[in-house]
Amino acid sequence: MSLDKETVAKVATLARIRMNDEELERMAPQLSKIIGFVEQLGEVDTDQVEPLANVVDITLALRDDEVNDGACVDKVLANAPESTQGFFVVPKVVE
Repeated sequence: MSLDKETVAKVATLARIRMNDEELERMAPQLSKIIGFVEQLGEVDTDQVEPLANVVDITLALRDDEVNDGACVDKVLANAPESTQGFFVVPKVVE
């Protein structure tokens, strides 16, 4: 697929990228090559390929999923400008 200068200008506008005429001329063939490569990837037969998340066959070390309170109230409240009775103090927003 070949992109012309006007199409590149429209894409740049949609992406909120300001480009002058020289940049548009330079980008048109580059974007055409990128789109051509993506079209090539679409032609590859992947019917017999299993989906995978990692190219190396490894298992992740996972910890047990246990519910806890974090036991770090003091550390969290240390970041608060003001606290009372184990809670953040915030300005009143409802009258």
